[in-house]
Amino acid sequence: MTVKNLFLGDENALFDAGGGLTRKVCAHSDTMMCVEVHFEKGTVAALHSHPHEQITYVISGKFEFTVGDKTHVVGPGDSLYKQPHIVHGATCLEAGTLLDMFTPRRDDFL
Repeated sequence: MTVKNLFLGDENALFDAGGGLTRKVCAHSDTMMCVEVHFEKGTVAALHSHPHEQITYVISGKFEFTVGDKTHVVGPGDSLYKQPHIVHGATCLEAGTLLDMFTPRRDDFL
């Protein structure tokens, strides 16, 4: 098995997920993944759930996140944890960038 250790920033283009959201897959292995996500102001990531654990780190911007039955307004330096199958979503209040980490890897993003 070959393991890739370096993922250069220009290897993967931004993917237009629609509605003001773009993302770029960064480093990943069979068991984890890092994804850079860009939001335009007003973009809504609809409530959803998935079997992956997810940590979100706010690089820039301001977001209103719903995780389970709680809503939080977060900005640069804040982070959130989403356990598997919890319903979550976000509204972008000020254009910004998030860094999402998933385990296991989101094969649907590749």
